[in-house]
Amino acid sequence: MTPRGASRARRRALVGQLSEPVRSFLSTEAGGATLLLLAAVVALGWANSPWSDSYEALLHTEAGVVVGGLELVMDLEHWVNDGLMALFFFVLGLEVRREVSVGELRDPRRATIPLLAGLGGMVLPTALYLLIAPGGEAARGWAAVIGTDTAFLLGALAVVGPVFSTQLRIFLLTLTVVDDIVAVSVIGLVYSDDVRVLPLLGMLVLGAVIAAMSRAGVWRVAPYALLGLVLWLVTLEAGLHASIAGMLAGLLVGAAEPRREVVDGAVERFRAFRQSPHVDVGRRASEGLARAVSVNDRLQASLHPWSSYVVVPVFALTNAGIDLRDGVLADALTSRLTWAVVAGLVVGKTLGIGLTCFLALRLRLGGLPSGVGPGHVLGGSALSGIGFTVSLLVVGLAFDDEQLRARATVGVLLAAVLATLLGWALFRAAAVLRGEGDADLPRVLDRPVDPGRGDHVLGPHDAPLTLVEYADFECPFCAEATGVGAELRARFGEELRYVFRHLPLPDVHPRAELAARAAEAAARQGFFWQMHDVLFGRQDALERVELVGHAQDLGLDVDRFMLDLDDPEVAQRVRDDVASAEASGARGTPTFYVGEHRHTGPWDSQTLARALEAARDRGPTLPD
Repeated sequence: MTPRGASRARRRALVGQLSEPVRSFLSTEAGGATLLLLAAVVALGWANSPWSDSYEALLHTEAGVVVGGLELVMDLEHWVNDGLMALFFFVLGLEVRREVSVGELRDPRRATIPLLAGLGGMVLPTALYLLIAPGGEAARGWAAVIGTDTAFLLGALAVVGPVFSTQLRIFLLTLTVVDDIVAVSVIGLVYSDDVRVLPLLGMLVLGAVIAAMSRAGVWRVAPYALLGLVLWLVTLEAGLHASIAGMLAGLLVGAAEPRREVVDGAVERFRAFRQSPHVDVGRRASEGLARAVSVNDRLQASLHPWSSYVVVPVFALTNAGIDLRDGVLADALTSRLTWAVVAGLVVGKTLGIGLTCFLALRLRLGGLPSGVGPGHVLGGSALSGIGFTVSLLVVGLAFDDEQLRARATVGVLLAAVLATLLGWALFRAAAVLRGEGDADLPRVLDRPVDPGRGDHVLGPHDAPLTLVEYADFECPFCAEATGVGAELRARFGEELRYVFRHLPLPDVHPRAELAARAAEAAARQGFFWQMHDVLFGRQDALERVELVGHAQDLGLDVDRFMLDLDDPEVAQRVRDDVASAEASGARGTPTFYVGEHRHTGPWDSQTLARALEAARDRGPTLPD
């Protein structure tokens, strides 16, 4: 996956205090999913042990806040379901907003297929549930089969899916956006108490204020946190489920890529702190860094580990503890309600998502991400049947009858196991029968470095280390724009050859393609690197007349430069680089290849230097 803008803020507090192996484990989706599974097993074991009374007593222990004549008192089960889960849905809302603003949902062409598949993955499960479930109160649980537990899904994908599944992961995340929004809307509206109008109007006002703050560029976290808390209280007063407050607040916090001028401002403040390490200067430096990263990103970085490793496991601990003794399990396994939940989640999700996806492809409404095949889609569709968190929340809200709640809960737990096994089987079948292994972008450089074919190389052509960068001249974070390239060449000297390839992104950098042609036109007169440096140094001056001025300043033959600027062979030279980027898995700028392997993660000089040193230890990988 292409990294987001500049390097993101590091997760602190909870994860940072653990040992390196534990941090490494928890940094993967498998870590969060394993904690969730462990919590569910503990809850089931506790509820079916001789100490089950203590489990029930803990859930019904009351706790609250009293200020004067105002009080908010709930038992622990409600604090988890109405309090902590609001935080869970807030993080989901932040993720959805980021995808809409700067992620996969920004491009309708990429979003169409997964969004339609997401809708199909709700309609068919609901129909199957209502078809199989007995009538009466059991019909109230239909929403238990529409949601997907995103954390559990990604954790299961990490365990039973392809070794490299970045593209499939993006596809499934986009798909679950529909689940998240619809499921929260259903929970908040269908399973809420009587709605009170005045607090509801208060919710709308608070939402408008949060949106206005985001649009105005308010960068401090505290105002959003305070208004989010008030919104949660007002939502409870309105009679709606707290999940609505969480998702609404998250959706209203804007996301944006870092802007170069703001990042440069942060750098200058840190330089000032280095020269004068005083408290006030340090505070300004810290504020500069915070301004450079959107509130949405900072909130996600801070809250995501708490949501994954604390909120969701605690929710599982309080909701998965069903007493299956005294014939309860046998009753559930013979109940139509249990199997309605299983059929909706396992069969309905697999067929609903898979068939809708294939139909949309047949109608040419969009395409699958590069590297994702039909077998991957079916395997991911099956894993989407892991409803767990959202499903258990709906079950708790839909059924007051303990017997119905137990039957539906068993269905949710059984569906999670069966969906995981089905996903594993479909992934294995896709690999064996269709050759669909990894669901990822290519990771190997498609075209070897060859100066004879037009590659632009700095450093000895037979240097043992090679760093290839795909970049465009309007990209504010490409190596030459940030000085990374110069630092690496100074560090490695004659050991390193640096290769520049074009990847103009006209949808976000409208002048980049013309600038790339200008560099190639200058190359015909032996001035590629001089023009390269000028273009990165003057990213605000990339219009045609300004490019001609750059050529004149460099002492080029301006008439020849202007002719070459529009020469079809020059344009083809740029397109050849773009084609090699596509075949090599480069989707954004900058994208680096250390030797022949695509580099993932941050691209600061220290990280790239470590990658180059590791390549040196492995020995040469690129032919000369």
